[in-house]
Amino acid sequence: MSYESNPILDKLPKHLKQFIKPQHYEAYSPIDQAVWRYVMRKNVDYLSRVAHSSYVDGLKKTGISIDHIPNMYGMNRILKEIGWAAVAVDGFIPPSAFMEFQAYNVLVIASDIRQLENIEYTPAPDIIHEGAGHAPIIANPEYAEYLRRFGEIGCKAISSAKDYELYHAVRHLSIIKEAAGTPQEEIDEAEKQIEHLQNNMGTPSEMALIRNLHWWTVEYGLIGTVDNPKIYGAGLLSSIGESAWCMTDQVKKIPYSIEAAHTEFDITKPQPQLFVTPDFAFLSQVLEDFANTMALRKGGLSGVQKLIDSKELGTIELSTGLQISGNFDKVMEHEGKPIYIQTKGATALAYREKELVGHSIAQHADGFGTPIGKLKGINIAIEDMGPRDLKAYKIYEGEQVTLEFEGGVTVKGNIITGTRNLRGKIILITFEDCTVTYNGEVLFQPDWGLYNMAVGQDVVSAFNGPADLASFDLITHEITETTIKHQKSAERVQLEQYYLQIREFREGKNTTTSRNKVFKALKENYPTDWLLSVELYELAVKGNDESFQQEILDHLETIKQNNPKVGHLIDDGIQLIDHSFSQVK
Repeated sequence: MSYESNPILDKLPKHLKQFIKPQHYEAYSPIDQAVWRYVMRKNVDYLSRVAHSSYVDGLKKTGISIDHIPNMYGMNRILKEIGWAAVAVDGFIPPSAFMEFQAYNVLVIASDIRQLENIEYTPAPDIIHEGAGHAPIIANPEYAEYLRRFGEIGCKAISSAKDYELYHAVRHLSIIKEAAGTPQEEIDEAEKQIEHLQNNMGTPSEMALIRNLHWWTVEYGLIGTVDNPKIYGAGLLSSIGESAWCMTDQVKKIPYSIEAAHTEFDITKPQPQLFVTPDFAFLSQVLEDFANTMALRKGGLSGVQKLIDSKELGTIELSTGLQISGNFDKVMEHEGKPIYIQTKGATALAYREKELVGHSIAQHADGFGTPIGKLKGINIAIEDMGPRDLKAYKIYEGEQVTLEFEGGVTVKGNIITGTRNLRGKIILITFEDCTVTYNGEVLFQPDWGLYNMAVGQDVVSAFNGPADLASFDLITHEITETTIKHQKSAERVQLEQYYLQIREFREGKNTTTSRNKVFKALKENYPTDWLLSVELYELAVKGNDESFQQEILDHLETIKQNNPKVGHLIDDGIQLIDHSFSQVK
């Protein structure tokens, strides 16, 4: 993979590196550069008044230029100074991967840029949203730590099968909406599919809930007071339409709380309400409150059940610290507690995120089952037994023993050895000639080989993904649909050439270009294009050419009459130019 690394990126695990792609800076067209410049000039002018102070400061600190799309390599050199890095990806990536990147202090940037037709807002992640929205705010240390911590907790959230379906539907919509020439019927159909999925998600998963928190803070967050909020969310910072809309009374402002986790959002529409946090530190407080509701910290029967429902690779941790990673298949319960768990397929055992020697997926290729809890009629749990206790209860090398657990699971066999953790507690007991039964059902029989019984009174944690990242082959991501790059027509190539000529004229690279000739060609061959005319107006004002200014304004007025939807964009561009040059005078 061709990308420039740095010490932060070097620490990324391989399964995250599979999502990284080269930025291909040379692929940005002159029209793309003009779109970036228009949005950034408009945003900085407006957001300097309504955004959190960290935004404008952060633009300088992160090396983001108003005039040019940022080069990822240049950004990385500057981001490194504040302990972060950036990588390019292809559109939306799975939510857990996105959050895990954040946990490593890496900003994920979709390197594509929105079309001119979607200059105000796009549901697709693009470099305006990611680079101009997310990057500046991470220069604020408190917010940067919130983002890192959010990633650390968020990537452990357990998803449901429906979450993955919704992710693919949203990715599909974002791709076709940004692809030139997609029929409106196809877009409408994709939006209906998302609406259908959102209305039939059932009980929201942990990932769905924490994604809501992410949306109402990182993407669409306001900060300050309800009566006088400032913008910090990247979705608002990168949307010249919604950043103005959100400041009106038409958008309800609500004090931020954990309730935001239960407030759904619609990616295809402007948001009817927004949450206001008093400061960045309060975001972390709510995040910790939410984390306390997750299986990550609660464990128990509900945690195991969440992993079973997810049908994805996950981990449970027992009270001894032993971690079991695999696809959880079933759980037996007694009085609201798990008494036996079973995985299917490749399973690995670990302690403190490090795989136990001899307990890789090669040793447990067909799954792993173990009782959990206390022995029947014995007050002391196995994990709390000292060497003398273990010997007294014949839990000792060479002994043939029958262990009856509360709830009805029985383990009968010859003990070979035990595995202890660093604190000396026994966490695993290995049997030969072993039979495991539950109410007459055989769960393990002697001819299956050695039986490894995990030791643990309780399930204290359950979370997404493996305990030890090296235990499993996680390089499995297959992009089913990539962003669509259409072949450019001759007309489009010529229009891009005109944009390039005007940009080079403005930057002093080619002052021989005739602006009048470009304008004449634009009127004749591209009568609906408005952005290049706005750029020509800027040069006319700079050159104090009043007759040329008026000619351009007349043409832009015609465009507005024929296409009222772009009227305010034209007016904003003209107003920005007039305002900036009046200040110079």
